[in-house]
Amino acid sequence: MGARSKARKRALDVLFEADQRGVNVASVLEERLKDPGRETPLPEYAQQILRGVIEQWVDVNARIAAAAQEWTLDRMPAVDRAVLRIGAWEIVHNPDVAPAVAIDEAVELATSLSTEESPKFVNGVLGRVARDAGATE
Repeated sequence: MGARSKARKRALDVLFEADQRGVNVASVLEERLKDPGRETPLPEYAQQILRGVIEQWVDVNARIAAAAQEWTLDRMPAVDRAVLRIGAWEIVHNPDVAPAVAIDEAVELATSLSTEESPKFVNGVLGRVARDAGATE
């Protein structure tokens, strides 16, 4: 697993933890930066993802909601929400990551961490996010 893939996984961990605890992502990020616990310090790219998702929270969630036909964010498994937030932020707000790479990485995370149906769902939603954003390779 490459450095950016590991960073995405660590960012997902923070997003998931905040979701499960019902607290602000920024609070969990600051906690992890001060005290990583048993983990190694958060990689720089994980921090970049998290700060980007936090800064673009409303936009990222709106794009996911628009693309996730008939699925509200609240209905999605928490892991899928976190994966989609990372993927949508990378597709729309990080020009250093090709949309296809962001989608592939998100599908990989969903495959290893979520339900059997999640990879197809994540692929479809992020494909629509990319299309709607006019994102190209």
